[in-house]
Amino acid sequence: MSKRAQLSDDEGGSGSDVSLINVDFDFLSPNPDVDYQAIKRLLRQLFGRDAEGFSLHELTELILSQTNIGSTIKTDGEESDPYALLTVLNMHIHHEHPSIKAIAQYCLSKASETPSSSTLHSTFQTLFSQSENHVGLIICERLINMPVQTIPPLYNMLKDEVRNAVSQNLPYKFSHLLFISRTYHLSLEEESQLANSISESEARKKKGKNKKRKSEANEQTAAQDVRPDDGIYPFHPEDAAISELASHTLNYKYTAPLPELQQEQRDRHAFGLDVRGRMMLLPILPLSESNSNAMETDEARDTWDALAEKLSGDYGAH
Repeated sequence: MSKRAQLSDDEGGSGSDVSLINVDFDFLSPNPDVDYQAIKRLLRQLFGRDAEGFSLHELTELILSQTNIGSTIKTDGEESDPYALLTVLNMHIHHEHPSIKAIAQYCLSKASETPSSSTLHSTFQTLFSQSENHVGLIICERLINMPVQTIPPLYNMLKDEVRNAVSQNLPYKFSHLLFISRTYHLSLEEESQLANSISESEARKKKGKNKKRKSEANEQTAAQDVRPDDGIYPFHPEDAAISELASHTLNYKYTAPLPELQQEQRDRHAFGLDVRGRMMLLPILPLSESNSNAMETDEARDTWDALAEKLSGDYGAH
């Protein structure tokens, strides 16, 4: 079912040597008849090497069973494969579901691996051992070439769907949201190699451009290439906004080892990315007037609004 007006993605522009491409993104409800395989692939991508431990068949079926919650993005009509998925699952209502049970245990395990995450581990223990407050598991994944500008509309839709479900006494009132995402780590040597490769590529592309365009591009590249202290970068740019609102953010290595051949290639040739995981726990709290810039409404505002507004402000199409 189509949900909202289409979002158009334009690539290229005046003075650019890139061809202009217009793409209409359709925001649709997950379709059990056609989306199973594509959603399962997105889940495998999201959970990386540890995906096999999460009963992906059952998790995909659970996502598709929620007819009133969640969105996909497609470009070739409802019968085509989705390029992106955003939904939320109630970890307490489904606590006996094999996938949700495995994810809860996984979160506890990862949060117990380092002393610095002991507070998160204690928080998980408390949340998963009671039934009054419910945790919503956010599932958000997309193909790598999907623009981040598609994310704010997805979260706005999810916020509205959750609110509508709560108004109908459906179990989507959460005290916390749990996000699981993907990152990659670059050593100093790998970062230097990547920077040199990008510089050479940009130098070829910029040949014949005017000085102003060169300067602007260099400034933009410099702003994007500030190395994090831990050398960990997100695949999803919006993780930065989510992490700012989160009470806890944990970066972790996957449990499953790299396949032997891939590990040999990485060791010898720095081939491939050192892909890792990230989890972020976001409490749902009411917004006070001091941290809300929106006009007064009859509806109570909370962290859902803060998240949607921040994503729209940071990554929305302008």
